[in-house]
Amino acid sequence: MILFFTIITVLYLLLILALAFGFDKIDDFKVEDIKVETKFSVIIPFRNEAENLPELLASLSELNYPKSHYEIIFVDDDSQDDSVDIISNINDIIPSIFGTTRTDIRVINNIRTSNSPKKDAITSAIKTAEHDWIVTTDADCILPKFWLDTLDCFIQKKQCEMVVAPVTYHTINSFLKRFQFLDFLSLIGATIGGFGIGKPFLCNGANLAYSKALFLKLNGFDGNDSIASGDDIFLLQKAIKHNKEAIHFLKSRAAIVKTKPQPTLKTLISQRKRWAAKTSSYNSVFGKIVGLIVLLMNAVLVCGFVLVLFGLLHYKSILYIFIIKSLVDFLLLFKTIRFLEQENYLSSFIFSSVLYPFFSVYIAFVSLFSKYKWKGRSFNK
Repeated sequence: MILFFTIITVLYLLLILALAFGFDKIDDFKVEDIKVETKFSVIIPFRNEAENLPELLASLSELNYPKSHYEIIFVDDDSQDDSVDIISNINDIIPSIFGTTRTDIRVINNIRTSNSPKKDAITSAIKTAEHDWIVTTDADCILPKFWLDTLDCFIQKKQCEMVVAPVTYHTINSFLKRFQFLDFLSLIGATIGGFGIGKPFLCNGANLAYSKALFLKLNGFDGNDSIASGDDIFLLQKAIKHNKEAIHFLKSRAAIVKTKPQPTLKTLISQRKRWAAKTSSYNSVFGKIVGLIVLLMNAVLVCGFVLVLFGLLHYKSILYIFIIKSLVDFLLLFKTIRFLEQENYLSSFIFSSVLYPFFSVYIAFVSLFSKYKWKGRSFNK
């Protein structure tokens, strides 16, 4: 038993050290003052987001990008609240939001053709998109002022077909939200680290850009549209198989999109079950290995705790493993949180580290046997 625990700990240690090394291999991107070239179609699917839309719209109004070079396509996924009215009356909410040369803002209805509402929404929007580059984000996000400028400069410099960009949380005002943030932080760090070691396996659809030509060449979400979530990850995997060299991570503070953590434990569990439900369908071998090692590491701590309670294992053994895991986790988290400039939320690290293995193993277990609810709908695994 101790031998197995040791092997998993060593594998986990090597994995996180590799990702931390990869994190530093991605240089911070500096935006240059060059002529704007890229035209974007910004796609924002939404369902019952009346509470969040005013903040999103306010951030859209602050975008520092030529209005002739982007359009905004909202996709209504059968909202039951005032979301559509809020977008339609945008000038009443934020006076002179886009001035006299207003950006093209459209609201279209989602055309459902699969088991995945969000994939259908993005596909519906791309069919009407007028520009060459697609950028996706979510209705509960806040966009940085120089978001599109940074993307344009990066696309011109890298000559890429897909850009994965950073996402973080804001309004982190409770322990539950700090716990989520630290969990989410590990995903951001792993995303950047994966790109740094040449093994990209994660991205976030709240800040993802790709050429329309690439989307059409890959036949969009065909092949995984039976899975409700994963509009971002599965498209990334198809793009990697097509041409990995044309996919880059944009490591720039000027491009960080902010989203909200879940307000309650119930919605957090639903969200994490939704995320976990798609992992068995990954075709990335590296991604599956990472997921397995992380799950086993957390399971080791949970099993070790139980064995200690029953007197079958000395507490020092599991304590040493916990310390090793926490130290290497902190290394990657610190690099990530320093990049995001949110160091003040590290105060909950130790307590979160104690709780996380139990939370992680629980989510992995229940996602295998139960449906999940999201946005008022129930989905199978």
